[in-house]
Amino acid sequence: MLIGVPKEIKTNENRVALVPAGAEALVANGHRVIVETGAGDGSGFTDADYTAVGVEIAPDADAVWAAADMIMKVKEPIEPEWKRMRAGQTVFTYFHFAADERLTRAHLESGATCIAYETVELPTGELPLLTPMSEVAGRMAVQEGAKYLEKLYGGRGVLLGGVPGVPPAKVVILGGGIVGINAAKMAAGMGAKVVVLDVNLDRLRYLSDVMPANVQLIYSNRQNILEQISTADLVVGAVLIPGAKAPKLVRREDIKKMHPGAVIVDVAVDQGGCIETIHATTHENPTYVIDGVIHYGVANMPGGVPRTSTLALTNATLPYALQLANKGWRRALRENPALLKGLNAVDGRVTYPGVADAFGLEYTDPSEMLGEPALAR
Repeated sequence: MLIGVPKEIKTNENRVALVPAGAEALVANGHRVIVETGAGDGSGFTDADYTAVGVEIAPDADAVWAAADMIMKVKEPIEPEWKRMRAGQTVFTYFHFAADERLTRAHLESGATCIAYETVELPTGELPLLTPMSEVAGRMAVQEGAKYLEKLYGGRGVLLGGVPGVPPAKVVILGGGIVGINAAKMAAGMGAKVVVLDVNLDRLRYLSDVMPANVQLIYSNRQNILEQISTADLVVGAVLIPGAKAPKLVRREDIKKMHPGAVIVDVAVDQGGCIETIHATTHENPTYVIDGVIHYGVANMPGGVPRTSTLALTNATLPYALQLANKGWRRALRENPALLKGLNAVDGRVTYPGVADAFGLEYTDPSEMLGEPALAR
């Protein structure tokens, strides 16, 4: 198989979908790998690093897309890339279709086979290709939130950990999953007063066992959310429903109850966000203010630390990329139920329920697209 890796062109996206070590593994398995010139520069990998392991360097993105049987990316193909997709081509990346109808329809029209990192799901419910970026984003949410609490950036002028004689800031985290637990670790480690809200009592019991004493666990409901955010300095949105739009837990009118200069970082923004007033921003212009509250909505937060993020992501994606390359997507999905859940669209059909529900599109069971029955799950 010929695997293509174009350079990411989303604003300030410096990650790359395949590092030289991963490319070397694919080449060793008998595949050709073609990488757009400069694709790895933002993460510290030069063209020479790739050619040293047998990779071909393409002069531009058109050459990569035209040649490749499977495209590996980090972020969803954006509008300039849509015309490059074609029927029969596999695209393996983060898509987050449920947050963007135009994106979804463009991919359906292309006929490409779209396998989404974010919906590959193990029998345990773990999302192995989303986990590493959720870990990065959770930690970055507190790092960025602490920065924007500084007066220089319009914040309340509060130090997250306080000092002796002065109380620390209060950090409220909506959701106790991978993003939430990493945000809580960072905030607690910096000395903040931390509150995590979640609807899963088993999860709250687990967090109670592993979190330090300055982390409080509260059941998430409308009343408790309002009570906590009204005294918060930093609110982190960390809610995820795999492949579907995030629920709106904080409404527009709720923002008025927060302190002026408080900060919201909504990590769920790439799935529509769990804060009603959030919209996607970029690393160049990351924040805006509504009712005196700073909103941070960067949709590719891990792109701000591309070296760490690229290595973490490709550690997780490479085994699945090898399966797709070695077996072809149909056989790979038949033999791996977790990977089958990653199939979001193929031949113009939606094969993931959350995407179909988001836009009222017809849903096709993914097993119907495999050419023979899928393995029992």
